[in-house]
Amino acid sequence: MRRPAVERPPAPSALSASLTLGWRTLLKIKHLPYQLFDVTVYPLMMTLLFTFLFGGALAGSPGEYIQFLLPGILVQTVIFITVYTGMGLNIDIDKRLFDRFRSLPIWQPAPLVGALLGDVLRYSVAALMVIGLGLTLGFHPGGGAVGVLLAVALVLVFAFSVSWIWMVVGMMVKTPDSVMTMSFVILFPLTFVSNIFVDASTMPGWLQTIVGLNPVTHLVTAARGLMHGSVALVNVTWVLAASAAIVAVFAPLAMRVYRKER
Repeated sequence: MRRPAVERPPAPSALSASLTLGWRTLLKIKHLPYQLFDVTVYPLMMTLLFTFLFGGALAGSPGEYIQFLLPGILVQTVIFITVYTGMGLNIDIDKRLFDRFRSLPIWQPAPLVGALLGDVLRYSVAALMVIGLGLTLGFHPGGGAVGVLLAVALVLVFAFSVSWIWMVVGMMVKTPDSVMTMSFVILFPLTFVSNIFVDASTMPGWLQTIVGLNPVTHLVTAARGLMHGSVALVNVTWVLAASAAIVAVFAPLAMRVYRKER
């Protein structure tokens, strides 16, 4: 006796597959709890450390310095967290999960897009931690709630673009430790040689030139302007253009490496 044909369920849409794999990215925190540490404790520690350690020397008091520092420490915190996008992909590749994804009838870029969606939510949590602590310490954003939200949105857009770089790195190196090592080499000079902690006008001329070429400097200037109601449109435009350029270069490259990995 022949069994009746079993109707296959419809294939998930690109959006459904991406959201499902994005949720999976968040669930991975249960198995990698140090990532939760980095989006909660690390932002608080960095904000408190720099505010009270350097506030008196650089701005006269921690209360004055937090007005200047907070937009910069927000940028630094979120940019540093982007490295976990590459580490997560590297771990998945090592466990042969990408082979499993390949066998599923899903939109093939979904594993990459889902990872990005989950990470953007983690970036948002880190941003809320920094801003919440800043308000507690006396941060007064002249641009109001709208300015703060626009600044956070701009930082998330730039972090989203930088995550594509770490995706490429995560799929090309052999171990998660290699991703972390590269992050130290790239992110430390990128964030410290900028205007996050001090005004660039206080630096030597040759260093001001380097700082002026740093995309993080433009992001911090734009975020600072949005939060304090003194933003220059050129800075926002520069950040959006830089983000679009990074995605235009590294998203196709990531997909190419992903297909090769498969």
